[in-house]
Amino acid sequence: MEPRKFEIGGEKYLLGTPGEQDRKVRVACVQYQMRKIADFDEFAAQVRYFVETAGLDYGVDYVLFPEFFSVQLLSGMESVPAEEGIRKLAELAPEFRELMSSLARDFQTHIIAGSHPVLKDDGSLQNESMLFRPDGTFVSQPKLHITPWEKSCWGISGGNQLHVIETPKAKIGILICYDVEFPEAARYLADQGIEILFVPYCTDNRQGYLRVTKCAAARAIENQIYVVTAGVVGNLPNVAAMNVHYGQAAVFTPCDFEFARDGIQAEADPNVEALLVADLDILDLYRSREAGSVTPLMDRRTDLFELRVHCDASTREGDF
Repeated sequence: MEPRKFEIGGEKYLLGTPGEQDRKVRVACVQYQMRKIADFDEFAAQVRYFVETAGLDYGVDYVLFPEFFSVQLLSGMESVPAEEGIRKLAELAPEFRELMSSLARDFQTHIIAGSHPVLKDDGSLQNESMLFRPDGTFVSQPKLHITPWEKSCWGISGGNQLHVIETPKAKIGILICYDVEFPEAARYLADQGIEILFVPYCTDNRQGYLRVTKCAAARAIENQIYVVTAGVVGNLPNVAAMNVHYGQAAVFTPCDFEFARDGIQAEADPNVEALLVADLDILDLYRSREAGSVTPLMDRRTDLFELRVHCDASTREGDF
């Protein structure tokens, strides 16, 4: 039987041959503990510790922080009402970006910097996840679907664009927490060719955690991609609307022979600060897509169901 051929990003691959090209990547999920700090410098020291450990000790390609982990910065300020606090935090966006940009450069890794509130030109607030490249540049992915709690407590608005991000090791996308509970968002990214989906989240109880992670696992199966998740743990008693948290970082895979039997490549212990590291083989995705026990991408009934999304090919952004 002749080797099966396929092409990714202009590179040609042969499946099932001794010389097939290696496409392995290493990811790290930071299960970040929320606790009171004195100032920005103390926050920066904690963040640097995790990036340095992941980058130097483990040689990871991507480091994922949780959604809203930067809210910890409010614990070093005078306690204020929730909406006033989130706007104070948004004022620190330049310092937050500079910190993450410098760490990505220093340790030559990609950092998916959880999320941080960003004040827009029209005065609205968005919840944005920023991916920082090893050269210090970044792409900012807004949260599309805003929970009732985020709207009522913080006055956050949803964004309108999804980015497909090309990196040397993989094509990736980001969905923030609640976004992963909407299958059309992940399906759009998969249709644009992503191989790894990063999902930073922030949940205050087990029900919320289960909603996010069960949907993340489903997105991995139905789109035949890897889904990497990380949430905050711990508490911030003096910060309005950020009292308690429930988190358990995990890396989800399709459920087939190439992958872990239960579709979980790696999983941290719940509700303790941890760094979860996992190796992923991108070629396993293509083996599964072409010759898996089931092939959901290949077997889709596009004659019955069609998602109409405008995509600007020049920017690789979708407008919903």
